[in-house]
Amino acid sequence: MRLTYPHMGEAYIAVKAMFDDLGIESIIPPFSTDNTLRIGAKESPEGICLPFKIMLGNYVKSIEEGADTIVITGSCGPCRFGYYGPLQKLILEDMGYHVDMIILDPPREGIGKFINNIRKLSGRISSKTYKVFMDAYKVCEKIDELNQVQYYVRPRTKDKAKVNSIIHGFKSKVLNAKGTKEISELIDVTKDQLLALDIDMDMNPIKIGIIGEIYTIIDPFSNLNAEERLGNMGAEVHRSMTVKDWAENNLVKPLRREEPYELEKKLSEPYLPVLIGGHTQQCLGHAVNYALSGYDGMVQIYPMGCMPEIVSRSILPQIEKDYDIPILYLIVDEQTGEAGYQTRLEAFYDYVETRKNRRS
Repeated sequence: MRLTYPHMGEAYIAVKAMFDDLGIESIIPPFSTDNTLRIGAKESPEGICLPFKIMLGNYVKSIEEGADTIVITGSCGPCRFGYYGPLQKLILEDMGYHVDMIILDPPREGIGKFINNIRKLSGRISSKTYKVFMDAYKVCEKIDELNQVQYYVRPRTKDKAKVNSIIHGFKSKVLNAKGTKEISELIDVTKDQLLALDIDMDMNPIKIGIIGEIYTIIDPFSNLNAEERLGNMGAEVHRSMTVKDWAENNLVKPLRREEPYELEKKLSEPYLPVLIGGHTQQCLGHAVNYALSGYDGMVQIYPMGCMPEIVSRSILPQIEKDYDIPILYLIVDEQTGEAGYQTRLEAFYDYVETRKNRRS
């Protein structure tokens, strides 16, 4: 069995670490490019979400490199993500690619089914399997720590090209690191490299929270490197959802019988008291939390046609008004132009910075 899985931000790092520790060979698809998207978009239903198209392109690239089994998380409720796995498998078969697909539905959808799927991957369930799972979760935590360092350092150092070089170098080196131990050590080394740069500790940059649909928030290709662009302009950004948050709320907490996303649901209740699918409540809850935490602005990023985020988009202007905080709305698909995207980010940054300076 030669496993592959789609790119979704830094998820490939933790998943690779887990499979390395289990002794399972995995093939990480090449980093997404315009060609990846073209392959996926050509074979996908016209109105399907951008993440579906990118992920399909990821699979094709991995299969061509020898992958025979695809691992993908599942979902339920009124969000098309729950259909991704079965539909992508049918499309791949129509393209002539016959591969197995293991869909890991969250434990809350049935712990027995979840355990059986884990057994398919690891061969058996044991105390070692649980340890490997938790070690991979710790890698997710360390990735979050690395990102927090990056977000802090980037706007505060003049040598932003060096920051880019360190981060891009890390993404290349991690492909050759083996298991949670080596990957964790590489993350620590990368953090030290960032902190060794010349940092202006007295600088007080504008703070911008990134909210929206989880895939387009955490995947740099789909959001056209929005975090890096804003950081290079001089903003300290914060990503509302991460791989670690997803794993904690969809895997770890259900296994511990704990309630996921408690704070987000509480803060979003005045605006949306019921679950409608996707991460709508989380998006709204994070928006309120950023406003209460003193952030200067927010950017909502979501794929064209994403029903849950369209609902969020219709409610967020009320949060803008209630908390007097500006929000930029960015919709992404395969037609998104880089020049216009950059211009909108620059204009928003200038507006938020000017607004902050006038209030100081």
